[in-house]
Amino acid sequence: MSPPSATSLALLRLLADGGWHSGVDLARQLGLSRAAVSKQAQSLARWGVDVVTARASGYRLRPALDLLDLPRLRQALSGSAAAQDALELFNTLPSTNAHLMARIAAGGGAGVCLAEHQSAGRGRRGREWHSPFGRNLYLSVAQAYEAGPAALAGLSLAIGAALAQLLTALGIAGVGLKWPNDLLCGGRKLGGILIELQGDTQGPCWAVAGIGLNVNMDVDDGPSIDQPWTSLARLADRSWDRTALAAQVVSTVRQVMAEFPGNGLAPWLDAYAQFDLLVGCPVNVDWAGERISGVARGIDASGALLVDCAGERRALWGGEVTVRAARGSAV
Repeated sequence: MSPPSATSLALLRLLADGGWHSGVDLARQLGLSRAAVSKQAQSLARWGVDVVTARASGYRLRPALDLLDLPRLRQALSGSAAAQDALELFNTLPSTNAHLMARIAAGGGAGVCLAEHQSAGRGRRGREWHSPFGRNLYLSVAQAYEAGPAALAGLSLAIGAALAQLLTALGIAGVGLKWPNDLLCGGRKLGGILIELQGDTQGPCWAVAGIGLNVNMDVDDGPSIDQPWTSLARLADRSWDRTALAAQVVSTVRQVMAEFPGNGLAPWLDAYAQFDLLVGCPVNVDWAGERISGVARGIDASGALLVDCAGERRALWGGEVTVRAARGSAV
């Protein structure tokens, strides 16, 4: 699917307040005919945006959109570790991670990238990340390191633990972590973390941490998602200020990434254990062409998943994990 046109995005921003806007006013502001406004409004449906029309009233969004505010975000980050980083906000990108990886390859420095929409957002193993316009947070943070990628083992787990602590402090009860990179609540996916690395084996290297967090997404935004999901709005029964939340998430992630070379995963092991949803569960782990069935026993100091299997404890550094139900089927 092609990205939305500049005209469609301009219309979306005019309608973002959720109020009624007449076709005459919109046509005047956009420099279009009323028929062209109608066509642009219809095109927004492809992006998960519900535009309501009424002959006497005009057009409105249902619900309103809380769009990210770059000046507010910059101000909120002024005292954080991200204050000196390049800060970019896009209406749409294929992927915030891909954008920063390309920026690094072109010689760019540390940076933070956010987008209102992703046309090719990715989770682990190349899975698509559902990205309705202006509802959630899609952001990435890039950090340079003197060491090689091996020194960053466990970085995604530290970030996950820090984000779980943040969301808990914001009043979201029951947040948990599914190794290696999923944020869940009530058995439903709330967010995810994707770490991508670029550089020499012995260093230096770059890490890009991509964060997807379901914020104001509602039932109508997610009919095509192929797994149980939830959002902060559904959990708290209110809409969220996405700019304020983005500042807190970026500051949290940036601080963990900045401190990781000196501290590693060790300071986060207790926090991770507090939010670990797999410990004590019967699991299947598909890794390197092998299915390993056993009981999850937490993580070790390097972040590997510990699984008791056939009388031995195995440490796994990758794989697809499913929790087995009581009768042995995986869920």
